[in-house]
Amino acid sequence: MSENLFWLSEAQMERLRPHLPDKVRGVPRVDDRRVISGIVHVLRSGCRWADAPAAYGPRKTLYNRWRRWAEKGHWVRIFEALADAGGPPAQVLIDSSAVSAHRSASGGKGGRSRRGSGARAGGARPSSTHSRTDGAAPSG
Repeated sequence: MSENLFWLSEAQMERLRPHLPDKVRGVPRVDDRRVISGIVHVLRSGCRWADAPAAYGPRKTLYNRWRRWAEKGHWVRIFEALADAGGPPAQVLIDSSAVSAHRSASGGKGGRSRRGSGARAGGARPSSTHSRTDGAAPSG
């Protein structure tokens, strides 16, 4: 099966390099081109992080880099720097049709939620026969 993998070109990486974080603590970062290409692939295709092709390296690395850089605002700064640099509109514009949402992101009910039944009004009928404790059949 042939996969359609996304790879940043060397020219694109040269534009990105000045904007990448340079203060590495602990273990040095793995290949930025491979990891960023993997992140872009996941975001463009809408697949789960766990389903990212192995060619991009460990899936956990992709997710962790994306999440950590998002928390620190690196992605926003990179985007703003590249957008400020200008370029042909096709390279600057964001097309929302290229961004896929998870199937549960449609705003549906989202599963069961616990709701308290609240206090019953005095003398109110039980809503089901299971709640009767006197053994009598429900009336009506």
